[in-house]
Parts: sequence; structure tokens; C-alpha cells
Amino acid sequence: MLFRRRKPIGISEKIRIFFWPRRSFSRSFQYFGKRILRLTATPHAIAAGVAAGVMASWSPFIGFHFIIAAVLAYLLAGNILASALGTAFGNPITFPFIWAASYNLGKYILIDDFDDPVPAIHLGRLFNDRDLQQLWEPIIKPMLVGCLPFMLVSGLIFYVATYCGVSRFQNQRRLRLLKRRGGRDLSGEQTV
Repeated sequence: MLFRRRKPIGISEKIRIFFWPRRSFSRSFQYFGKRILRLTATPHAIAAGVAAGVMASWSPFIGFHFIIAAVLAYLLAGNILASALGTAFGNPITFPFIWAASYNLGKYILIDDFDDPVPAIHLGRLFNDRDLQQLWEPIIKPMLVGCLPFMLVSGLIFYVATYCGVSRFQNQRRLRLLKRRGGRDLSGEQTV
């Protein structure tokens, strides 16, 4: 391969890079931002896709975020690749905050007793009996109800921000291409 490492990195280094990027988190965020801006689609499709990915990150169904994001993007006429990139909103750093916020809001909406402790969950019995009822009432139901307002608000915020950013980026790119062609548009006619 052309760009292969001379000395491959070990598993411990891969794990460290997964949790703490080598060049910094800001560089990783910039990469995702550039990747989203360079997608070839309309600003609405990209913004709807990113919003769908962010909205899916709020759901308590870990492991299904890409599927949920793809379905939401399809329903919103969004870009499916942008929805996959939008699911990066939910990551090991943000998940504890997402879960705590959606659980507490769900408990508040369902008017549960906040002082009532969550019953003990026996994971061994849960996996042997495949009894999800043990998780539904005390944990999943409040998280599912509590995530809905956060999904709507964050989806709207990310839609507007992404739409504005993508449309501005695409207009600047179009102007740069026009300048390179000497002021001629795609049909070959001279523009003012």
C-alpha cells in the first residue's frame, strides 16, 4: 500500500486513539465538519441528514442509531451519509450527559417520584430469561419519553446551523469556480 505504516500500531494505541485522538478533538471535529460541507447534495438534504443523525443519537436504543438516523433522513428527504455523520453527536463523551438528561426529563414528564430508587436490575437473569420488562418501566420508558423534546430541539438547532453553513460554503465554492473559468458560467456565457 502507498500510505501504510512501517510499524503497525498496537491494540493499546488504537484504544487510546479511539478515546483521545492523537491530534486533538478539535481536529476531529473539523474533519467531520469538512466532510459534511463537501457532500454533494442540496443544503436541505445535508442539513436534514445531519439533524436526523443528531436526533437518533438521543434515542436510548444503542446499536440502532445508524438505522434510526437513516430512516429519519429518508422521511425528512435528507442525505443518508450525512445522517451517519450526524450520529457522531452521540459518542463516549456525550452519552453519559445524554442519558442522564433524557432519563431525568422523562421521569419529570411521567411525574414519577424522584426519590424512588431505581430497582436493582439482574443482568444475568435478564439475558437468560430475555425479559425486557425488567428494564422497560424503570429505565427505557423514561429515557424514551425524555429524549423526544431533546431530539426536536437539537434537531432544529443542527438543521438551521448546518443549512446556513452548507449553503454559504456551496455559494463560495461556486463563486471560486466561476472566477477560475474567467467569469463564464456552466453554459459558457459571460456573466456580469
